[in-house]
Amino acid sequence: MIGVTQLRKGVTFESDDQLWRVLEYDHYKPGRGSAVIRTRLRNLRTGAIINKNFISGDRVQDVRLDHQTVQYLYNDGETYHFMNTETFEQPALARALLEHVIPYLKENTTLEIEFYEGEPLDIQLPITVELTVIEAPPGYAGDTATGASKEVTLETGLKLQVPLFINEGDVLRIDTRTGEYLTRV
Repeated sequence: MIGVTQLRKGVTFESDDQLWRVLEYDHYKPGRGSAVIRTRLRNLRTGAIINKNFISGDRVQDVRLDHQTVQYLYNDGETYHFMNTETFEQPALARALLEHVIPYLKENTTLEIEFYEGEPLDIQLPITVELTVIEAPPGYAGDTATGASKEVTLETGLKLQVPLFINEGDVLRIDTRTGEYLTRV
């Protein structure tokens, strides 16, 4: 058991027979009364996101997740299939659980998958991924005082704001934590 004041972004815990991951955390202390811990949580089994407040002093059950290195193989529309690089087992995850990472998934990408008691729950992307631009309007520089940008479409369907010099066929490095363009490769 851990106190709710120890919750931080990325911490996984069990509450009401569900596994939750903290997406956002805010410690609020009003003038009177107990402190309130405001959290935004994602259910690791259903993918649902909720806001939940805890009173300082509450406790939740912390959990330890197992990690395995896997390679993304393919998806059949509703299920995403991976292969363990050591045992060659093929765990699968439902699309609803992966909505937040689908724009960064490219076939043959190596990543980490999290398990709880043998049940695959979530994946951890690498910090950066390299994706190819498949659609880019021409970049015309006009009267701009600051860095101008345009929207391009990447091979996974992700739409992104990039500098004007990016063209179709360019490979871009994208930060998976923020979804921002980093550099042209």
